[in-house]
Amino acid sequence: MFSDDGKGTAVCPGSYDPVTFGHLDIIRRTAEVFDTVVVGVVNQPVRKQSTVFTADERVSFIEAEVGKLGNVQVKSFDTLLVDFARQHGAKAIVKGLRAISDFEYEFEMNQLNRKMAPDIESIYMMSSPQYSFLSSSGVKELAMFGGDLTDLVPPQVAQRLEEALKR
Repeated sequence: MFSDDGKGTAVCPGSYDPVTFGHLDIIRRTAEVFDTVVVGVVNQPVRKQSTVFTADERVSFIEAEVGKLGNVQVKSFDTLLVDFARQHGAKAIVKGLRAISDFEYEFEMNQLNRKMAPDIESIYMMSSPQYSFLSSSGVKELAMFGGDLTDLVPPQVAQRLEEALKR
């Protein structure tokens, strides 16, 4: 899985609409394990009707937060995840898991990815306890009703969400 001279490259994919502190925690932890991390921002997610933010906005939000990590790149993509991983020389796809519901979906995706790309390993990190409840959809719902997003998303994301979603 890893190269002889290092710990290899991993992809952390997601829609990141919006990026949360839970996502950022997984990205930072992945950066501690791998030489290179490519955060893959899905241009138009299949599971969602539409996104609040454009792919470029989501990329810039993440770049603003991970800029100090020298081994992390952020790129949008609109291909199969395994193809994106191959384009970047990744041998691993890293995702966070919060609950049983995440596991069921990720198990299915892992099987499909493994069938298409048996050379790319899926690795799952358990969310840190303080983020185990955190989801982008929950954050969007809070923003719609003027809830406090301080401990959930970076300040610039909170501001833009409030502008875009507040009723």
